[in-house]
Amino acid sequence: MRVLIADKFEKSGIDALTAAGCEVSSQPSLKDQALVDAVASEKPDVLVVRSTKVPEAVLTAGPLKLVVRAGAGYNTIDVATASRLGIYVANCPGKNSIAVAELAFAMIAALDRRIADNVADLRAGTWNKAEYSKARGLYGRTLGLIGVGGIGSAMVPRAKAFGMPVVAWSRSLTPEKAEALGITALGSPLEVAQAADVVSVHVALNADTRGLLGADFFQAMRPGAIFINTSRGAVIDQEALAAAVSERGIRAGLDVFAQEPDSSTGDFTDPIVQLPGVYGTHHVGASTDQAQEAIAAEAVRIVLEFGATGAVPNVVNLAKTTPAVCTLVVRHYDRPGVLARTLEAVRAAGINVQEMSNTVFDGSQAAVARISLEQQPQQSVLDAIRADESVIEVSLVEH
Repeated sequence: MRVLIADKFEKSGIDALTAAGCEVSSQPSLKDQALVDAVASEKPDVLVVRSTKVPEAVLTAGPLKLVVRAGAGYNTIDVATASRLGIYVANCPGKNSIAVAELAFAMIAALDRRIADNVADLRAGTWNKAEYSKARGLYGRTLGLIGVGGIGSAMVPRAKAFGMPVVAWSRSLTPEKAEALGITALGSPLEVAQAADVVSVHVALNADTRGLLGADFFQAMRPGAIFINTSRGAVIDQEALAAAVSERGIRAGLDVFAQEPDSSTGDFTDPIVQLPGVYGTHHVGASTDQAQEAIAAEAVRIVLEFGATGAVPNVVNLAKTTPAVCTLVVRHYDRPGVLARTLEAVRAAGINVQEMSNTVFDGSQAAVARISLEQQPQQSVLDAIRADESVIEVSLVEH
């Protein structure tokens, strides 16, 4: 199996893939047209990326079967085109949770004590203990979480270590999970903004979360509160945040921005980082040795599982629902041709198959096929399938 790695990737991961018999090409600097050309010439089965963008031109350049995002977010990959072409897209969720949570808390403490400003003044030859003695402290302050997945959950014990009670909102946050984490679930992001002294955002970027936090959210935050975003820049209205920083004394720690350079180095002129009260880092939340080793190991697991079984762990672009209206259930003897004849009867009726599986009973003498169909077959179709001497029983389950 050919694997093209078009980004920085741990040597341990490259060695593991090579040891497993993969033909590995590691070219960390590939991007844009160079990446298109590499996919066209090397014809990899698998493409592994971190921050490198994977647009339609890359996906159509060669016979790709799988794109692995060595990280959690996959907004840099054209998932819609991959789905249309039947290319799997997988990610490595949860492997960078500790690293991102560490950076988020470092930002919280740094903003509360204005550490970056302290350092800047000292380097400029200024001693100003009178100014920098002013800090609220974190003990007893309320942390509000937007999103309680792997990273959000990792924030909870760190908050408790600082003596901070936690309130949170997430679409997936159940009362049971909130109780297990020892946090208070709230009904909306606005409620979190109103209740918290510090807000930290940990949601994936998708159609539901793009622009999730806008002007109303930042207006609802407490004056002087701290806002942290280590998720994706497009989750928030950055102009509204800038206004809240300037007008309401909100202090912000940002590891992500509305517009970021395509490469790991380059010019950056976003005006928000010039605002007093805003601390920025270079989208490095997941960039610790521990996180990158864990992500590399997970990426290797995905590639090797795909090669060995055809199944893809952590796949993100399989349909959650289909247009199927019923499931045809066929119990049959495990003999050659029976499934082909069943599917031919369905095809002859002009019915499209959405999904199917075939499970064999112990002893490999019989099996059961479950075939999801876009429309309900006529009785004549069912009778034709039943007439096969290798078929034991036919039934139809309506959705």
